[in-house]
Amino acid sequence: MSVSFKGLRPPKAAEKLGIGLSTLWARAKNDPEFPRPVKLGPATTVFLEHELDAYLAKCAAETRQAA
Repeated sequence: MSVSFKGLRPPKAAEKLGIGLSTLWARAKNDPEFPRPVKLGPATTVFLEHELDAYLAKCAAETRQAA
């Protein structure tokens, strides 16, 4: 069984989350629950889409639980 991972470059990751690029990097640096970026090379960084999806689901669940 193989697992397929899709990596999103930072601008696409920020777009998926509906936030700005600087906010994406601030969360990656300061929020311990935010998905960590993956370095693929010296000039290539991606965020794994399934980790971003899980983060969004967690935030949505917390928001609904608090309401």
